Amino acid sequence: MNKEPDGVNDHENDGLKKSGPSDNKTDGSTYLSYAIRAHLNPKKTSGKPALDHPNKVESANIKKNITAGIIGNVLEWYDFAVFGYFAPIIGTQFFPSDNPVTSLLSAFGVFAAGYFARPLGGVIFGRMGDKFGRKTALQASVMLMAIPTFLISILPTYAQIGLMAPILLITLRLLQGLSVGGEFIGSICFTTECAPPEKRGFWGSFTQCSAIGGILLGSLVAAIIHGLLPHASLISWGWRIPFFAGLAIGFFALWMRTGLKETSDFEQTKKMGQISRNPIINVVSNFPGRIFHLVALVILSGGGFYLLFVWWPTFLTHVLYPPVKHALMINVISMSVLMVLIPITGWLSDKLGRRPLHIFGALSIAIAAYPLFALVTHATFTSALTAQLIFAVLLSIFIGPIPVTLAEMFPSRVRYSGIGIGYNLSLSFLGGTAPFIATWLIFHFDSINIIAYYLICMAVISLIASLALDEKKDTFRVNPNAIKSSL
Repeated sequence: MNKEPDGVNDHENDGLKKSGPSDNKTDGSTYLSYAIRAHLNPKKTSGKPALDHPNKVESANIKKNITAGIIGNVLEWYDFAVFGYFAPIIGTQFFPSDNPVTSLLSAFGVFAAGYFARPLGGVIFGRMGDKFGRKTALQASVMLMAIPTFLISILPTYAQIGLMAPILLITLRLLQGLSVGGEFIGSICFTTECAPPEKRGFWGSFTQCSAIGGILLGSLVAAIIHGLLPHASLISWGWRIPFFAGLAIGFFALWMRTGLKETSDFEQTKKMGQISRNPIINVVSNFPGRIFHLVALVILSGGGFYLLFVWWPTFLTHVLYPPVKHALMINVISMSVLMVLIPITGWLSDKLGRRPLHIFGALSIAIAAYPLFALVTHATFTSALTAQLIFAVLLSIFIGPIPVTLAEMFPSRVRYSGIGIGYNLSLSFLGGTAPFIATWLIFHFDSINIIAYYLICMAVISLIASLALDEKKDTFRVNPNAIKSSL
């Protein structure tokens, strides 16, 4: 699935200038706080070699750049998570109906609408990132998320302005979808290009951690608001609080990126005159096989994740009977475990390779899906937590190496565009739609087992794509003789 014509293969692709020392030790648990201090006190992290060891200076710069590169993901996925968690309330506020299932489906439909805008966002920001730099694209994408997030917090409901309420809500979700189409992809490109070659899997995995961190933050905020406010206040105005708070996260992310340095990979590509005039046409015409390969590979990463962690609280409280108590707490615990495990599996991919972990993760989920959903039907706190924790362990094995795997599929001059098109196409139709499809399947077939079959199908498709991976290709290798006529 990953074979391309000889004229435009990896032997003529540009790549990463190795800017980090190979023997530098990094501590993933403390890099965030260190990087923020470095941003506040740049002199302390950029001193003369006579005062600071060059390895330490380089390590601090890597941590600072990577932190700034991934911080926007927190906002992006915080907002999408909050919308998913408050979907039942949003459904009644903007899509009132005598049938609560209809309102819930309408809310998840708007949730999915944001994903339908992602491919266009991938094209827009992909072109921007490959032509003008990763830094420019990342700064633009984070603000495109922050502003609509704030506007949702003050948006009038259907009872106040009628049909204009859902129309405006959908419009804002589409703008956010454009942003997400570029932000996560940009963080993948930026992080893997900043990381030392032998640690790309480890550092790249933090793009997943930041996304999950945003979703976890959204879950925590939802749990706190649900716990503090009475139901009437929650429906009336309480659901707006987390969207209003998103504006502060957005400005913090933009501030972190003001001092961002462009990756040496992009700078070297630019210096060698290999910046593509039209990266979108370039990647579609020269690497179509890799785009479709990517689409199949990330089906489980997107659809499986949204099924098991974003839709899961709704599943426990609105589908199972009797409803499982403390569903949000269960989700917080499981996602915390997932976030801790992902850097470990990313690190393992640097040692064992990407392909073995993808194969094992996808195969394990395909085998375990049915018995784990059968366990959940007991509708107890213990059964729901046990099932989701096992899913967290298995999914971490698959998604931990995903960022570096995607980055290694395309050369620098079209990396942003290639990942942007393939990843967003997959997420648009199989990621953002997963909550909607799952809700519809259950109420149409009146069976929880159908969700297990749905997850198994996604796992099998991604398993086939994992088996077809070729780890021998090195798209990060610099080749000054790349054919410029194809640019």
